[in-house]
Amino acid sequence: MPSILFVCLGNICRSPLAEAALRAEAQRLRMDLIVDSAGTGGWHIGEAPDPRAQAVARRHGVDISGYQGRQVKPADFRRFTHIIALDHDNLAKLRRIAAKNESGDASAELSLLLDHVPGREGQAVADPYFGDDDGFDVTWDEVTQAARNLALKLRGR
Repeated sequence: MPSILFVCLGNICRSPLAEAALRAEAQRLRMDLIVDSAGTGGWHIGEAPDPRAQAVARRHGVDISGYQGRQVKPADFRRFTHIIALDHDNLAKLRRIAAKNESGDASAELSLLLDHVPGREGQAVADPYFGDDDGFDVTWDEVTQAARNLALKLRGR
């Protein structure tokens, strides 16, 4: 069964929204997936997503209030088939963590989320944290589009 981990910096905005979008898409398509999210930083461990992220998800019929921030662990590279970064800095951090994996069995496939959207390859998902509330709408649109494409790709396997 495919297992996907979405990763951003703090795990309170973009990655929980990507997790929610893929969970919703998998449910719509009646797919079995393991989906989670994490941050490369540890500032928000145990915290719920940003209230603005919760609000945009809720407007789209998804409740993420029970999600809790966590930090990426080396074991994630064995647990998940896909680890998907929301931007270049976090992808670089993930590559460094994978390279330091002492057991040498880091098998997760690494990518950027928008690599899964034709025409958006190599682009980062907009980080809404320091902006206005409408930035969360832009992020939701981006992660939803990517989640749809990713689900269809995984379904084809």
